[in-house]
Amino acid sequence: MILLLAMSGSDKIEKIISLMKASPKNIKFSDLLAVCVYFFGEARNNGTSHFVFKTPWFGDPRVNIQKDSGNKAKAYQVKQVLQAIERIKHEQ
Repeated sequence: MILLLAMSGSDKIEKIISLMKASPKNIKFSDLLAVCVYFFGEARNNGTSHFVFKTPWFGDPRVNIQKDSGNKAKAYQVKQVLQAIERIKHEQ
């Protein structure tokens, strides 16, 4: 974790994305949240456990994340975020 703190913002995000791809079941929720904020902006959170992010696509789909047990991210949500990031990168 010390390595991640010494990196620049985008380097840290890319390192987290690499970890997400390698092991979606072992991602800290705070890391997934940081990646989502980096790519989608601030979350809408109305005092619930869900963090909802807008995406730039037609129909205004959302990215929705929440903590799993033990402050981990839910693996299926990690995969959904990875898919959304790939789409953003592909469309740029």
